[in-house]
Amino acid sequence: MSSRETIVALAYLISSVLFILGLKRMTHVRTARRGNALSALAMLIAVVATFVELGSIDYRWIVIGFAVGGLIGAVAAVKVEMTEMPEMVALFNGSGGLASALVALSVFFGEVVEPGRNVSPAGALGAAPAVTLILSVLIGGVTFSGSVVAYGKLAGKISGNPILLPGRHFINAVLLLGSLGLGIYGVFGFTELEVNTYLVLGVAAASLILGIMAVIPIGGADMPVVISLLNSYSGLAAAATGFVLHNNVLIIAGSLVGCAGFILTQIMCVAMNRSLANVLFGGFGSEGGSGVSEDARDYKNVRSCGPEEAAMVLEAAESCIIVPGYGLAVAQAQHACKELGDLLEARGCSVKYAIHPVAGRMPGHMNVLLAEADVPYEKLVEMDQINPEFKNTDVVIVVGANDVVNPAAETTPGSPIYGMPILKVHEARTVFVIKRSLSPGFAGIKNELFERDNCMMIFGDAKAVLQQLAAELKEAAKAA
Repeated sequence: MSSRETIVALAYLISSVLFILGLKRMTHVRTARRGNALSALAMLIAVVATFVELGSIDYRWIVIGFAVGGLIGAVAAVKVEMTEMPEMVALFNGSGGLASALVALSVFFGEVVEPGRNVSPAGALGAAPAVTLILSVLIGGVTFSGSVVAYGKLAGKISGNPILLPGRHFINAVLLLGSLGLGIYGVFGFTELEVNTYLVLGVAAASLILGIMAVIPIGGADMPVVISLLNSYSGLAAAATGFVLHNNVLIIAGSLVGCAGFILTQIMCVAMNRSLANVLFGGFGSEGGSGVSEDARDYKNVRSCGPEEAAMVLEAAESCIIVPGYGLAVAQAQHACKELGDLLEARGCSVKYAIHPVAGRMPGHMNVLLAEADVPYEKLVEMDQINPEFKNTDVVIVVGANDVVNPAAETTPGSPIYGMPILKVHEARTVFVIKRSLSPGFAGIKNELFERDNCMMIFGDAKAVLQQLAAELKEAAKAA
């Protein structure tokens, strides 16, 4: 082994260790920033080591690559609002999938097509690298096109409602089996160069269509699971590309992302009472996902009040739990929410924030928004830990959340959400729900919480209502 090979191997080893340490650090909020920095350093070391290994690349291309990538990242860091993080994550996933597919295709054209020999990819590369090349193209293509659709739904460029095409399951099955069949024939079946090229390009085209067909039926409210699943796909695509390139650090990093994504997907599924198979076969959120059922507007005994009345109750409260939902993100009300919490604490009220695993449009969406507003992380309490506290809480303020606080999940066996873990806000002494209207959530059913005797609706924009509540508390403090 030459000195250059030794340096490259050592750099890859250091990079792999840093990736693992970075992931470990990101499991805790206090060390997450350091974990992110370690992961970025690991990527930098891996990229530099790759250039050293290749050796003959013009340094100008290296500088251009770093400059363009750095500029895009810097602009995104400055321009993208925290409320747009779901869209950003979707684009990151898609970029990873596209990069893996393009690298695999470049290997195919560089080592199979360019030499001009009539030999199968398995003959040119070896059976295992050829198979992983096809898998990288397939998974990477699905990840890219699926992420683009997810981005479109999250950004409002595509309808957030499920788009249910007739025969979609049959079409998806044909696309999946067809792409696998094309891949097998392309790897082992033919030695004609032109035929193999068309077969591999056919796999790429089929994967792009499959990604669109898999995500388009999924409602926008179900995006947390979709994003975590696409994240795992991007990792698997990278790992497959690592096998193609015989690059251990790419295999390790891709495997970490793939495993973490699948674990997170399973957590999301449990939180929404869904099965992983339902997600994998592209049917997630498509059955009645965003449609409004006939009884969605059939409410009885719904009581409402204004911010003035709610503020009077809050003045006397000794404990308060705030439950953020997607409505908080839409209204960009995280800072108003933090201000209200601070005012309550100044009056001696204990304030906590209850976080449901699938609240929002991506995993950890509410955590990100509240962190931007400088809400101390120790005040964010997960569902399992906060649920026993509701029955001893004076006031709960639900901001833009719906199905994740619907008691029908526990009381109505025929409900689409029956069995789904919820935040048990209905057990609190008083519940205020800030919402624009009585419209249903992603399940398309009415929320039984709204009819409870201890629940009061405050209709309006979440940010405006929270600001009015804060203003009322300030006035009360001055009067005192």
